Amino acid sequence: MSKTITIDGKTIPFEEGQTIMDAAMAAGVYIPHLCHQPEFTPHGSCKLCTVKVNGRNCSACTYPAMEGQDVLNETEELIDDRKKITQMLFVEGNHFCPSCEKTGNCQLQAVAYHLNMLDNHFPLFYPDREVDASHAEVMIDHNRCIFCTLCVRASQQKDSKDVFAISGRGIHKHLIVNAESGLLKDTDIDATDQAAHICPTGAILIKRTGYQVPIGERIYDHKQIDQVSLSTEHPKHGE
Repeated sequence: MSKTITIDGKTIPFEEGQTIMDAAMAAGVYIPHLCHQPEFTPHGSCKLCTVKVNGRNCSACTYPAMEGQDVLNETEELIDDRKKITQMLFVEGNHFCPSCEKTGNCQLQAVAYHLNMLDNHFPLFYPDREVDASHAEVMIDHNRCIFCTLCVRASQQKDSKDVFAISGRGIHKHLIVNAESGLLKDTDIDATDQAAHICPTGAILIKRTGYQVPIGERIYDHKQIDQVSLSTEHPKHGE
């Protein structure tokens, strides 16, 4: 007999070693997330996937599924907290969707729509962040980085490189590259690396590919993020 947990009253089977997120996605239950990708080690950095497990708040992407767990995922309190987290992600960076190349393919934007986020709520920080366009094929717009560490994990675990890292804390946190100059052109990243395509926002982009798919025909223009996530589709830039 398979082991089970319940999520919002629904019985969900799980296998030994699966997290709550693993079990939920396998059963077609969407838990909002930005920093999670099934093929990489869970990190738990965005906190959007926080659920209540037997009365305790836990990150679904890192917390193991265990027999007898009663998980709450779609309470008013959790949805409100997720909306506030998303609002903070928008105001802590410079996210201007109408002028961003990633609009329609951006997971941050899609999560905001899913949560019915209608305004930023908090004052905008307008941080002074640079754009690194030094590489021939790949660029970084630090204005859009949400520090999800997906590029870090992809570079290490998929590309067998070590191109990216997160440095600093609090408002001084920033994405860095593994080069003495601090410039992307002096790393060994290639445009074919998964780390160059994994970004859920428009922070890492492939040059000369912008707007190949017209706005209005992009993946989140015609699909909700829960549909995309549960079908394991993860759009690359330009798709």
